[in-house]
Amino acid sequence: MAKCFSFTATRDWCYRYSFSNAGLRSSTTDLGDGTVMHVWAPKAHIQSKPTLVLIHGIGANAMWQWNDFVSPLMSRFNVYVPDLLFFGESYTTRPERSEQFQAQCVMRVMDAYGVTVMSVVGISYGGFVGYSMAAQFKERLDKLVLCCAGVCLEEKDMEKGMFKVKSVDEAISMLLAQTPDKMRELMKISFHKPTKGIPSCFLNDFIHVMCTEYLQERKELIQALHKDRKLSDLPKITQPTLIIWGEHDQIFPLELGHRLKSKETTAMTVKQIER
Repeated sequence: MAKCFSFTATRDWCYRYSFSNAGLRSSTTDLGDGTVMHVWAPKAHIQSKPTLVLIHGIGANAMWQWNDFVSPLMSRFNVYVPDLLFFGESYTTRPERSEQFQAQCVMRVMDAYGVTVMSVVGISYGGFVGYSMAAQFKERLDKLVLCCAGVCLEEKDMEKGMFKVKSVDEAISMLLAQTPDKMRELMKISFHKPTKGIPSCFLNDFIHVMCTEYLQERKELIQALHKDRKLSDLPKITQPTLIIWGEHDQIFPLELGHRLKSKETTAMTVKQIER
């Protein structure tokens, strides 16, 4: 039987065209230790512009989360958009699964482009990576924007009922949805006003194209994010930081944004939005 038309693959191609049209090029860098990082980088890096790194969250590849933002930002910044390990075309044969290792890999690929100082915007899981970059590379990160990134969560928060799910396994089954019903559950908690009535064939197509590769490795990323996590272990950062949070966020509740603001002594601002 001939393969059916894939809406997801077609949309992915459209995003590639959009990124290229905005002035970015697709580039893959071998870091030399079994790690390969894919990045959308400027076709021409302009020295007079500051550098901005956009880091995606759990889900599809970086294009799907940043497509609407790249073109407006290109006029003011040298924009770099990496795929984190096990998303898009980035991967590693190394066993590390922590956000600290992800942060090191992003910084190493920026080294490869000759970028020494940058600002970072991280959404959800990407915010964990961005925060770790700020903590590990204090002199190289100028400013940080965290979007709905629950970096100050603790392992015990789930036991206390802060989240919609009751266990890490339940969270994994939803965040890495493998059935249309699970994908609908994910959409319900991911958006304040989720789209309804999406046919299962479209959801199955998205799962097949975007959610089956590196499934075990992505599970391990989520497990590493939660295991033994304590607020007292979270390093302080010194960079000016803007925290942006959805008022009705059900994945990382707004309480975590206020918790982070109260913990940090740096210039942090919390902005609530409704999404």
